[in-house]
Amino acid sequence: MDAHSIKVACSSCNLRELCLPMGLSPDEMSKLDSVITTRRRVKRGTSLFNTGDRFSSLYAVRSGFFKTCITTADGRDQVTGFQMTGEIIGLDGIVNDRHSCDAIALEDAEVCVMPFDQVEELSREFTTLQHHVHKIMSREIVRDHSVMLLLGSMRAEERLAAFLLNLVQRLHARGFSQSELILRMTREEIGSYLGMKLETVSRTFSKFVDEGIIDVKQRYVHIKDTDALRQIVNQQTSK
Repeated sequence: MDAHSIKVACSSCNLRELCLPMGLSPDEMSKLDSVITTRRRVKRGTSLFNTGDRFSSLYAVRSGFFKTCITTADGRDQVTGFQMTGEIIGLDGIVNDRHSCDAIALEDAEVCVMPFDQVEELSREFTTLQHHVHKIMSREIVRDHSVMLLLGSMRAEERLAAFLLNLVQRLHARGFSQSELILRMTREEIGSYLGMKLETVSRTFSKFVDEGIIDVKQRYVHIKDTDALRQIVNQQTSK
């Protein structure tokens, strides 16, 4: 894992529309460029930060895929989320100035380091950025509520269908296919996130294959019938 200081120009980054607010003036963009000057590479299987580490920065995922997880009282790893290119990691550290989870790379990744005190200072200076930071925080809260709904009341098929739809929707926003994806996480990690045993995850994948909803070849998934997945999820919301 290494940190290297090179010129990271947000203004010329092709992920700008995903992780930065729209409508920044050239002057505002220039100020942001002066703050975000470091990229950090994270090798697959290693941590970007760990529980208890001092919080100093937010991280914009420039490439790669991460999982966030906590260690439960009985020593198990509980996956709390998956983050991909164009998303921000590290918001968990704001409340206590310490990170409350581990962020682990699921593949070789690179992040842009965003020193929080400087981002906060800039966001007070121009409201577009401040609004964007609030929006990111709000999105995390909404995502947490969605996960609570998944874990609280959905059956196994509903949980996995909602997970696949959410994943492909986020990937599509990044220019990827609406129906094909490579799962960067293991079945066990999916189970941990969705509150399902490994056997239940595998059985549910097989059920979707048997019903002609998806095709699966190891980590490659082809969604053949998106409407069928939506109907499975909608059974929950129409109850």
